[in-house]
Amino acid sequence: MIKITRQWLDQMVVGLNLCPFSHSVVVQDQVHYAICDGTDDPQLKQFYVMELRRLLDADENSIATSLLMFSQGLQVFDDYLDVLDWFQQLLEQADLTDHIQLASFHPQYQFEGVDADDLSHFTNRAPYPTIHLIRQAQMTKALAQVVDPEKIYTDNIETLNKLGRQQVELLCPWGK
Repeated sequence: MIKITRQWLDQMVVGLNLCPFSHSVVVQDQVHYAICDGTDDPQLKQFYVMELRRLLDADENSIATSLLMFSQGLQVFDDYLDVLDWFQQLLEQADLTDHIQLASFHPQYQFEGVDADDLSHFTNRAPYPTIHLIRQAQMTKALAQVVDPEKIYTDNIETLNKLGRQQVELLCPWGK
């Protein structure tokens, strides 16, 4: 799972510059990859809390960000969204939203209200159901360097549209 996720990061996220902040943490090997094999609520919660603690306790120069990958049980996108919502609620209950934010990736990611075959969905399609734990302070610093942060999303869609469906699906065969 980690090897394929690293390949996705290198080819899609960094390679196509879909996230302009990712290059440095990937190159400096500051991304922590964690795999959850659990499927029931107690296992999922234990995994999530453990990974939150790991990130919060780590020096940001050693672990800048974490990718939580789920090997089973969340292949259905709606099931994944339910867990994502639950994790967000746990983050809020722990009063950690000033420190951590969540980003979501899934092999079948689909933005609400967007045609199912739109290439924009590939901006959030990853090889496995994945929740990205992002340090809020780092995101704030990174966004301060960007003139128009809202343009990142539209630029990503433009990049994917220029590549075309065939090339995008070659880079993301899991997202067809």
